[in-house]
Amino acid sequence: MARQTIRFLRKGQVVELSSIPPMRTLLDYLRLDEKSKGTKEGCNEGDCGACTVALGSLEDGRVVYEPVNACILLLGQIDGKELVTVDDLATNGKLHPVQKAFVDNHASQCGFCTPGFVMSLFTLYHAGKKPTRQDIVDHIAGNLCRCTGYRPIVDAAVKSCTGKPADAWAAAAKATAAQLAALNDGTDVFVGDAKSFFAAPASQESLAKLYAEYPDATIVAGATDVGLWITKQLRTLPKIIYVGRAKGLDAIVDHGGHISIGASATYSDAESHLSSIDPDIGEVIRRLGAKQVRASGTVGGNIANGSPIGDSPPMLIALGAMLHLRHGENERQLPLEDFFVAYGKQDRAPGELVWRVEVPKLKANEVFRAYKLTKRFDQDISAVMSAFKFALDGRAIASARIALGGMAATPKRAAKAEAALRGVSLDAPQDWERAIAALAADYQPINDMRASAEYRLVAACAFLRKALMEVAAGTSRSTRVIGVREEAA
Repeated sequence: MARQTIRFLRKGQVVELSSIPPMRTLLDYLRLDEKSKGTKEGCNEGDCGACTVALGSLEDGRVVYEPVNACILLLGQIDGKELVTVDDLATNGKLHPVQKAFVDNHASQCGFCTPGFVMSLFTLYHAGKKPTRQDIVDHIAGNLCRCTGYRPIVDAAVKSCTGKPADAWAAAAKATAAQLAALNDGTDVFVGDAKSFFAAPASQESLAKLYAEYPDATIVAGATDVGLWITKQLRTLPKIIYVGRAKGLDAIVDHGGHISIGASATYSDAESHLSSIDPDIGEVIRRLGAKQVRASGTVGGNIANGSPIGDSPPMLIALGAMLHLRHGENERQLPLEDFFVAYGKQDRAPGELVWRVEVPKLKANEVFRAYKLTKRFDQDISAVMSAFKFALDGRAIASARIALGGMAATPKRAAKAEAALRGVSLDAPQDWERAIAALAADYQPINDMRASAEYRLVAACAFLRKALMEVAAGTSRSTRVIGVREEAA
């Protein structure tokens, strides 16, 4: 029998809720139901970070805290986790070390953004290692401040996040781990009835069976997209199936020649695995949303939503990824590039789920490059997302795979440019131009608020030329102006 409640840990106590509306966000629960007003509503779309809270999960026997945007996370998604908000931090009138550092470093003015910053840094405080200044900047990229300036905020993080947590949560870590383990009962969750429900199956089998039974339900993985359907598009979603509790669906397995990534694996989970293929992938993921988005958003969700400007599909397509889908007990696979049929349409039948993606590693004679073009460096939607894989025969290009996002109604390969590169020498840049010019036949980009069609095409051509220049120069990525890390150089 399915459990008809959701359960989570709050201030050391188990909270159990029934009759929750399927679309209830965590932020609305905190502010409207619990009356905890410290967590703020800012953009209500996961961009500003004012609503950041921490979720504690049990990983390999220890409690790990990650920041999430409460405004677009559904309440049901926190089943089995510990919820920590800014209202909880001060104990017996004594500020938490992160809060105290904010005061000491004058890191707050109007204060509206401060709760979100504090909670993001609470998770960094518990990360178990002393962060570098760059680590701190990356960690708070999803928190916006418009009056204090970021230097005193970073200074507060440097002072407080020492890698040696010594607060009430550190003291209670063993007890919290035991409580979270007890909450993991392995039962399906189904709150509501056949007409309106929030469901969170505990196994892959029950997930596939439930979606086959309710093919009109909305599938939620991280809710970084679906959350905006609720808060911005004001859609009504009466039936929601959350995939995040299905045991094993988040598995990431290195098979030697390829990496298999389960559909509910988050970007935080997958980042190190994908980065091991090529450092450019790590750089793109570092700029994909922010820490809060990567802690919730999934690789499978980014594929399933079919966005023409999704960051991961062009890279995965260029690498030659294979997609596995499941309907009931049946599975099928297809090249990822064939999954995207038209704008807003994918090769996915009613009741069929994106199940996992298999990502090939680079062979000894293959090189890879990826570039993300946005108006701002961090946490922005791509105007153009480009990915290139070249198989080399000495100094000649034996074959190429080029995939771009933001250039068409779907992420799409550049077949004509690929053909024009075959046999071209890396030492003859004059011969590259035919392939670069062929991009104009491969894509007819659109004009929108992110970029004009002309700008997109110019950028795509520049990226292909840039990739060829870097590969011709060897391992150096010397054309990079910004965003290069030592391990990528």
